[in-house]
Amino acid sequence: MTNTTTETTPDTGTDVVGTRIRGRVAVVTVNRPDVRNALNSRVLDGIEAALDEFERREDVGAVVFTGAGQKSFVAGADISQLVGYTMRDGLRARMQRLYDRIQDFELPTVAAVNGWALGGGNELAMSCDIRIAAENARFGLPEANLGILPGAGGTQRLSRLVGLGRAQELILTGRVVDAEEALRIGLVTSVVPADELMDTALETVRTILAKGPLAVRLAKLVVRQGAETDQRTGLLLERLAQSLLYASEEKSEGASAFLEKRPARFSDTTH
Repeated sequence: MTNTTTETTPDTGTDVVGTRIRGRVAVVTVNRPDVRNALNSRVLDGIEAALDEFERREDVGAVVFTGAGQKSFVAGADISQLVGYTMRDGLRARMQRLYDRIQDFELPTVAAVNGWALGGGNELAMSCDIRIAAENARFGLPEANLGILPGAGGTQRLSRLVGLGRAQELILTGRVVDAEEALRIGLVTSVVPADELMDTALETVRTILAKGPLAVRLAKLVVRQGAETDQRTGLLLERLAQSLLYASEEKSEGASAFLEKRPARFSDTTH
């Protein structure tokens, strides 16, 4: 695997979401540091456009989400827009649907959480496959303070990550947890010094990209879908996915590389 890094910037159509390609890794940065990277409709537009772009590009193999600056990942929704929301907005559930798309995205996703991850920011992180936190990261779902609930997947994803009882406590109290507690309860997968956050996220992604791309996609699919069903159905999904992989060129290359004591060249099997 090469260490060469190239950077390009696809046009997302907005100045509040930055995107760049580093090697085969797309980095999406919410860029509103003056308001702690709060989410508004323009940010959601930018993320949607970025995902559209990455789906079209063959040179993107994974996506990392982060926030601009050192203080905030994403500190929730923009309250100035929340004031005008109606029942129709609740049913439309735009942010929830966007995060569903991120959760189901074919490519691996990593949240590099640098600072505050509150409300919709916490929910964005939870929709990613892997969450890596800087030591200064803080997580919370304080929506009840505003007379609403975590409506972008928080009521469902949090309990699946940390358990029902702890999720209820965090949602009902709105308590904010630091990075070490987030690691202890399973909300994040690792904690690193702030100045190592992006390097760690990129190295994690590059490790994944060294694996068989079809195997990674199917593993992600089976784990996600299996968590939503009973074990017997999950095991059936596992068998079906494994059967597809057994018949793939990717499996042949991986096994041959192991026996020949050389790195696998999975890129040769994906075209």
